[in-house]
Amino acid sequence: MPRTMTVAIEKALSARVVRCALLAQLELANESLYLWTGIGPMTWNDLTFTGIGSLGKISPISEGSTVEARGITLTLDGLSANNIDEILNDVRILGDAQVWLALYDENFSLIPDPILSFKGLLDRPSLTDGGGTCSCAITAENVLVDLNRACYRRFTADDQQLDLADTLKTLGLPASTVDTGFRFVPGVQERITFWGVTPSSSNNV
Repeated sequence: MPRTMTVAIEKALSARVVRCALLAQLELANESLYLWTGIGPMTWNDLTFTGIGSLGKISPISEGSTVEARGITLTLDGLSANNIDEILNDVRILGDAQVWLALYDENFSLIPDPILSFKGLLDRPSLTDGGGTCSCAITAENVLVDLNRACYRRFTADDQQLDLADTLKTLGLPASTVDTGFRFVPGVQERITFWGVTPSSSNNV
C-alpha cells in the first residue's frame, strides 16, 4: 500500500472539486476494526470498512523536517454508556493503527491505491461522559516515539545472544554460526593499553 501518489490520485487532488475520505484500521484485542468517514459499508483491498460519518474525527496528520514523533488522535462520538467497558477492554495498547487518504472520481468511484498517510501504535483510550452518550479518544503514536525510550541493553556476551538468532536470520547466515565477540569486553575494562612508545615499567601490560 504505497505512501506515494499515483497519477490518478495526483490528478484528483488538483481538480477543482476534491472528493476524499479517510480510512482507518485499528488493531484491537480480538479483531481489527475498519472504519471510514463516509456512510454505510465500503469495500477496499478485500476489507469492509464501516461508515461512521460525522461521528468520527481524526486530528491533523503532520510531518516536519526534523526527526520528531508526531502522533494523532482518533475520536468517536455518540457512544452509548453500554459501550464503555467494551472499548476499554478491546483497545490493545501498542496495537497497529493505520490511516489512508482515499480519493474518488467524478462518478464517486474509489480511485485505486489510497495513500497511507499515517502508521503508528495505539495508546490508552480516554472517555468523556456527556450524559446520554460518551466520546472516546484514542491516541496513536508515531513509531518514532520509540526513540524516546531508554535502552537497557548491555555490551555483554549474554546480552548479545538475545538477538543473535534474529541477526543471523536477517543476514542469511546459518543458524549454527557462532558469534562470541563480546566475551572480550570484561577484560578490556581492566586492561591498560599504551599507544606509541611504551613507558618502561614492570606494571605495563
